[in-house]
Amino acid sequence: MKYNIEILMENNEEFSAFLKTMIKEFNIKHSFHHKEARNKGSVQPINIIVSDNNKKWIGGITADVYWDWVEINNFWFREEFRGKGLGGDLLDKTERLAKEKGAKKALLTTFDFQARSFYEIKGYKVVGEIKDYPPGSSYFTMVKELL
Repeated sequence: MKYNIEILMENNEEFSAFLKTMIKEFNIKHSFHHKEARNKGSVQPINIIVSDNNKKWIGGITADVYWDWVEINNFWFREEFRGKGLGGDLLDKTERLAKEKGAKKALLTTFDFQARSFYEIKGYKVVGEIKDYPPGSSYFTMVKELL
């Protein structure tokens, strides 16, 4: 079998899309759960948007519910709104909505310079750590049983 190797030192969106498509097709072929997640309506999004009185976004949460899990994808607030309980309220609301959609567990990732201690206070446990990523820091995968 003959083949060529091309090395690009720049982004190639078309090639990245090709690889993502091929990996998705492989996963669908070999994993019932991946196949089911591709069915329309199987992944249930949760988007909670927080705005100021001028309807300017100040933060919020995006998450997806699938496989009896909720995956917290993005969670952020402007600095002046932190430390006032708003984040805890939104995380609680996200977890409640996810449970209503059938989630039994929650998953998220965070860096040690972000919100690890906040998530631990909210009941999340570290199940994985990549040390020195980025250098001098750690990257954590955290989970929580939704009771």
